[in-house]
Amino acid sequence: MTLMSITIRPEVRSDYSQITDVIDQAFAGKPYAGGDESDLVIKLRELDVLTLGLVAEFGGTFAGHIAFSPAAAEDGTEGWFALGPVAVYPQFQSVGIGGKLINEGLKQIKKQGAIGCMLTGNPDYYLRFGFGFSPNNVPTTESAAYFMMKRLNQAPQPLGPMAFHPAFYGASDD
Repeated sequence: MTLMSITIRPEVRSDYSQITDVIDQAFAGKPYAGGDESDLVIKLRELDVLTLGLVAEFGGTFAGHIAFSPAAAEDGTEGWFALGPVAVYPQFQSVGIGGKLINEGLKQIKKQGAIGCMLTGNPDYYLRFGFGFSPNNVPTTESAAYFMMKRLNQAPQPLGPMAFHPAFYGASDD
């Protein structure tokens, strides 16, 4: 199969159980994972703050998912989003599915007015998409070793720590 066999589309309700499964399988045992990544996506949906959820199909088979949600800058800069989680079934990893999800998701949130995106994840993976370490913006609850940001336009870098949506920390309301 080739990258041409990868289809990216918006998530729909009938995808929800498969999304939970792919996230759980993709993050099992990862040092940057908290084990609650699928619960996070469910919570973001419940709070109606899942800005964008995309699904990848590989040769017509469900293969992956990516989520984007609002993020906050301490200095009040608006237009920041959090990427994550992005998940691909282990048997479909390393063929470009995650990359296609990330690139399409970044393109879509930029069209929605995003000025930047942040994440906590594997630096070896995200550096190739233009994300970089940003020690002055690390949220107080995150590890600087895994926190990265990417500006999507010429907006200045925000000042001070960033914050993921409260749902990332178990909050039940926004």
